[in-house]
Amino acid sequence: MSGGRRWILVVPIAVLVTALLAGVVTWAQGGNIQRDLTADAQAALAQAGLSPGTVTFDGRDATLTGFAPDQALRALEVVQNVDGVRAAQLQGDVTPIAPSAPPPPTTPPSTSSPPPTTSATAPPPPTDKAGVQAEIDRMLAEAPITFVPDTARLTPEGEQAARTVAIALAKSPGTFRFRVTGHAARGSGSAGGALKLSRDRARAVTRILTTNGLTAKRVTYRGLGDTRPATGGEEDRRVEITVV
Repeated sequence: MSGGRRWILVVPIAVLVTALLAGVVTWAQGGNIQRDLTADAQAALAQAGLSPGTVTFDGRDATLTGFAPDQALRALEVVQNVDGVRAAQLQGDVTPIAPSAPPPPTTPPSTSSPPPTTSATAPPPPTDKAGVQAEIDRMLAEAPITFVPDTARLTPEGEQAARTVAIALAKSPGTFRFRVTGHAARGSGSAGGALKLSRDRARAVTRILTTNGLTAKRVTYRGLGDTRPATGGEEDRRVEITVV
């Protein structure tokens, strides 16, 4: 066989070997990333004092299973905050975190002639769309759902506000649907970056709503970027919840 023909055979074999080696390296790196993230997540959960559960990774996306219902949301928050984790989801039951009840009123000492008593009951939750929307707006005005600047991570106050809204909306008629709209403040990067950030914020709030009483089919979400500023200030970094 001539020298020219030998080169014709050698070149395709070298290309094939190079491609196979690159694939092996990529596969090994992906496996290392998943192993490192699993170890970091388990260490963070242990440091937080949470009961044993299982955390698996598909790339940088985590799935949590086997956690006690009253610890699942806390475990999700811990894993989401591990460096390198892109997204996390729960599988299994979750116990909603309800706001603490106020202490019972003290009973005055009895007298020979007790004062007349009056009974007052809390008004029932609204059952019409306008009433439910007014209640949502009131709750968000009193306790806005807030985020860490330039991220889709809720502040502790914002997470509690989202859970409180979720528990209230779970009592609305089952035919009602809700849309979560995310917004970003001006200066959050490019228009594409602001749109992605606002969509991620809406998805983060939707996740809390659907793990605290609302079914997934009752909630949709979208992001509008920085196209609809509220005041041009801190209030632009927000989400809105609408009855649809």
